Formats: sequence, structure tokens, C-alpha cells
Amino acid sequence: MFRLLRPLATSATYSRWLHLLIPGAVCSVWFFISTDAPWAPMVFAVPVGLLPGMRLAEGVQAQLLLTPAERGRPEAAISATTAATWADRWRTVLWLEIRLLLAAAMGFATVWLLATAVDLVLSSAGAGPSGEWLVHGVAPHWWYALLAPLPVLVLLAMVVASGELITAIARRLLGPSPVQRLTALEERTEQLLERNRIARELHDSIGHALTVAVVQAGAARAARDPEFTERALAAIEETGREALDDLERVLRVLRESGTPVGQQPTLAEADRLLDSARGSGAKIDADLSGPLEQVPGAVSREGYRILQESLTNVLRHSGAVPVRVRISITNGRLEMEVTNPLSDSMGTPGGGSGLRGIRERAALLGGKAKTGPRDGEWRVHASLPLNGLG
Repeated sequence: MFRLLRPLATSATYSRWLHLLIPGAVCSVWFFISTDAPWAPMVFAVPVGLLPGMRLAEGVQAQLLLTPAERGRPEAAISATTAATWADRWRTVLWLEIRLLLAAAMGFATVWLLATAVDLVLSSAGAGPSGEWLVHGVAPHWWYALLAPLPVLVLLAMVVASGELITAIARRLLGPSPVQRLTALEERTEQLLERNRIARELHDSIGHALTVAVVQAGAARAARDPEFTERALAAIEETGREALDDLERVLRVLRESGTPVGQQPTLAEADRLLDSARGSGAKIDADLSGPLEQVPGAVSREGYRILQESLTNVLRHSGAVPVRVRISITNGRLEMEVTNPLSDSMGTPGGGSGLRGIRERAALLGGKAKTGPRDGEWRVHASLPLNGLG
């Protein structure tokens, strides 16, 4: 019982009722001027519906009155855009014709049922009916007042049913076309990919900075050497500044998606990462061969992040240990390998979000990456096609 009455307690039910009555109010002006052509509004709706802007006006009104809870949401079932194709225009014409018919039926039912309820009350009081209604010509009785709620209940049931009907029709005829749905899906996918990329950027950059700071601070405390402590603090300061620059760049992307941001680091700046790792006490044996400055931007940026995460992984889990870095360009591919002595805390192959991020970065460029123990060492190997297509 309560489930049946629940629609009567929602504002959307009555806003839908208003939506149904608006065309009747507009058409009543025409009927007042001329009663010779009651079908004229139906004919007039055809050229009006073919106007591109009419779909936008009807969509906004339908969102506001039929589906107020969905208004402004990207996944709204009713779109508020101008007609882009002739198919959209004809769907708008059909919508206007159906809306006019339902408006006429609901307008008549509203007036007739409410007047009938009034007539029943008047007849029960002996005052006589108010016009040519249901109870006209019937002898008045007091118990007519008991029947007065029935037309009102019928009207409320019609309001709920017609509101659901017009909303379903609006979602069908004013909803986004397949092209619009595909475009929205592509935009949503791009947003999710961008968010994932930003999350990886923050993880790699901030994670590297914090790892270097922790290792440097621990080494300085253990060394108890003022000169070493000064070098450690300088390394922490430099790494912190770089992390802040990366953080500011990412935040600028989030705040102003259309504004160009600072250039992202590439493999041409790999020495910066290596010096930072050396400053943390790691013994870096680096061999960088080939024209790294000529590596395509996307490949070079992702390669820099892979190297950064690899070195961060070493410092975080193994500390100041010997690290071998090999970067070369071979057969149209960027080959990267970072190895270090295996420790108990290096984790299992495939574990950790950082290692997963390395594999994801390589896969996005059509390449592949492998991480895990090999011959007593922990090895990260990435192979990226220079054309980014694999």
C-alpha cells in the first residue's frame, strides 16, 4: 500500500503533471482565438520541431520537470543539445506531436475529474451541479459527498501513470543519439585514463622524493658526519624541490585542463635521477648509449618514469646498494634495464603498485616490461617501441 502511495509524495510527480499541462495552456490561447481549426497546433509543430534549437529547449524543459534528479549529470537519459542530424529533428517533431496529444488528454481529464468531484459535493448539499458533468440531471443525495474523492483518486492515478509514460517517451525521443553516446563514452574513457596517468605521475614523483629523503636522513643520522649530513640535506632539498615542481604541474592540470603546463621530464634528464640516487648512497653503474634526446616525447617521458620508479624501488627496499643501469636504442626500440642485488624485502614478482605501473606504462606504448628476481638479482627490464605502436 505504501509503495503505491510513494509516488504521490515525490515532487517529480507534480512537476511531470505541470509538464503535461503546459502545452494545453499554450494551445488554449489558439482555441480562444479560433475554434475552426483545432488541429492547427499539430500541424504547426512540424516546422517548429525541425528547428535545431527546439530540441535544446525541449531537452532543458524535460530535464527540469521530468527528470530533475538527473539534471546536469553526464549520464542523464535526456540530453539538452541542439539537433545535429535530421534524424534528431524528426525525433523532436514526433516528440512534440505526442506531447500535444498527451497534453490534450491530461488537460481534459484534469478539468473533467476535478469538476466532477465539485459537482458531487454540490449535489450532496442540494445546490445542484455546476455544469454538464457526470451527475447532471441526477437527483441530489447526501451520500454523493462520499463519492467525491473517487474522481480525485482517479486523477492522481492518471497523473502518476501519464508522468511515467511521458518520461519514458522523452528518454526515448530526446535521449542522446548513438553518436552522442559514443562521444560521451569516449570522453569518459579519456577522463579515466587521464586520472590514472596523473595518479601514476604522483606516485612515481612523490614516492621517489620521499624515498630519497628517508634514505638520506637515515644515512646522515647513522654517519654522524657533519659534512655527510650537509650533503644529505642538500640532496633532500633538491629532490624536494623537484617533487614540488612535479606536484605543481599535476595540480595545474587538474585546475585548468585547457591550459598548457610545464614540460614533463624525459630521458634527456636521466642524469638528474642517477645523481639523486647516488646522493642517497647507492653506487650507480650507468651506461646510457644512443641519442636519447631524439627519442619521441611520449616514449622518453614514460621511460623516465620507469627509470624513476625502478630506482625508487631499489632505495625503498634495498637501500644504498650497487645498482646497474643500462639504457640503449636497439633495432628501433628503447631498451632499459635496472638491476641490483636481491634482498628479502624486494617483494614478489608482479607485486606492488609501482611495479604494476611500470608494466602499464610499457603496455600503453605497445611495449612490455618484466620485473622480478633473476640470477640472484632483482631485475627490471622494459622494451619500448620508438614509434609507440609496438
